[in-house]
Amino acid sequence: MTRACGDCTLCCKLLPMSAAQNAAANRTAASMVEHGLLSIKELAGMVKVFDKPAGQRCPHQRHHKGCAIYAKRPLGCRVWNCRWLVNNDCNDLSRPDRSHYVIDVMPDFVTLADNDTGARTNVEVVQIWVDPDHPDAYRDPALRAYMERRGQEGIASIIRYSPDKAVTIFPPSMSKDGEWHEVRHADVKPERTAAERFAGLATAHKIKIG
Repeated sequence: MTRACGDCTLCCKLLPMSAAQNAAANRTAASMVEHGLLSIKELAGMVKVFDKPAGQRCPHQRHHKGCAIYAKRPLGCRVWNCRWLVNNDCNDLSRPDRSHYVIDVMPDFVTLADNDTGARTNVEVVQIWVDPDHPDAYRDPALRAYMERRGQEGIASIIRYSPDKAVTIFPPSMSKDGEWHEVRHADVKPERTAAERFAGLATAHKIKIG
């Protein structure tokens, strides 16, 4: 099934962007030029990565009309995709602007600590950015089924509302009692570099909680 963004610009509102990423973006852009994935002309006119908090509309976002700087959009915008768009096991899910959540193609991890032993275990998570104007959108039955399928692979889900507000969800397949478990956080942040993510994911384990 071929999909297109259409009028959907929800990712432009929900995902954060930080000017601190510019150095890494410049290195990535140079590598893309070297390998023929980006032209010098495109690079010369490209807008630099700028600060935009999660859950707030991008200043260049047009309501139902896309991006005002699309031809010059920053590198992060160019290379990013949501899982609905690439159709990564998302046949049953509605377009993000209709479901009010965006599933990130970039995985992340959470670290669970054993209160008795102090042992720490990394667990891979799918990042699901939920529109703060629709905080219960993650309860969508179709999304729940998607999270359960990921759980069967040993992957939990993290519901992100902002850089400092998130809920990690462990579906029945990841729990000893066969129930859904939600762990609310006040200190989970998405500002990890790609290298930090990959290092954490490389040590992730499949677990059962509860």
